[in-house]
Amino acid sequence: MSLFRDDGIVLRTQKLGEADRIITLLTRGHGRVRAVARGVRRTKSKFGARLEPFSHVDVQFFARGSELVGRGLPLCTQSETIAPYGGGIVTDYARYTAGTAMLETAERFTDHEGEPAVQQYLLLVGALRTLARGEHAPHLVLDAFLLRSLAVNGYAPSFGDCAKCGMPGPNRFFSVASGGSVCADCRVPGSVVPSPQTLVLLGALLTGDWETADACEPRYVREGSGLVSAYLHWHLERGLRSLRYVEK
Repeated sequence: MSLFRDDGIVLRTQKLGEADRIITLLTRGHGRVRAVARGVRRTKSKFGARLEPFSHVDVQFFARGSELVGRGLPLCTQSETIAPYGGGIVTDYARYTAGTAMLETAERFTDHEGEPAVQQYLLLVGALRTLARGEHAPHLVLDAFLLRSLAVNGYAPSFGDCAKCGMPGPNRFFSVASGGSVCADCRVPGSVVPSPQTLVLLGALLTGDWETADACEPRYVREGSGLVSAYLHWHLERGLRSLRYVEK
């Protein structure tokens, strides 16, 4: 029997029996972890409210053997709140739907339990903090998170130079299958011709240029969200269920 301690973001919860829950977290040191939290659905539970989606928590696990992720689910025995991001998210529909899509994305990009994914973890923490504070429009925060998640997992799109031959941009065409912007010579069937302002917006979201992103017109924001969704769908091989509820 071994004790482990880590901090993480609660991605989702599932009912187990009459009073327990299975908690799925993205942790700093162990990647995605599923653990059983006993008795947290009882009204007298001391830490059940801390283990809700969007919560940033410090958790202690009790596991059989020398590894946290093994043949059976570990037990979550203690939990302390680091930051209750849910308080600033769940009361606003736009923030809630954007945040839910972030949690689903983080889980999809960490499909192997027990494998550290520090960049994805830090990206999620930063995105939820920004979302909870209301510093930028929720859909912009979501698109920035999706683009950066793609980038840290090896699928960074190009919004300037040609993704196939490297021809300096800006380039007119965009192909999700080719990796982003492409020149006329590398254009493939299915390529689209987005507005130049849309590509500038997506590049700003990817690099963190919020001054440019916040000033962008709504029509370019909507077009950009469509491209981000299509690009994410291509690389995940299926879309996110929560994206359909996000306000644009």
